[in-house]
Amino acid sequence: MGIARTTFVIGPDGKIKHLFNNVKPEGHADEVLAYLKSAS
Repeated sequence: MGIARTTFVIGPDGKIKHLFNNVKPEGHADEVLAYLKSAS
C-alpha cells in the first residue's frame, strides 16, 4: 500500500484552492512554488 502524500493549497478564505495528489518529495517544493507564482 505505501504512503500517499497530498499537498493542499489553502486560500486566505480558508477554502482549498488546489490539490496535488501522490506527490514525490523530490522537486515538489519547486512545483508548488511555480503554481503559487502563476496563480497570483
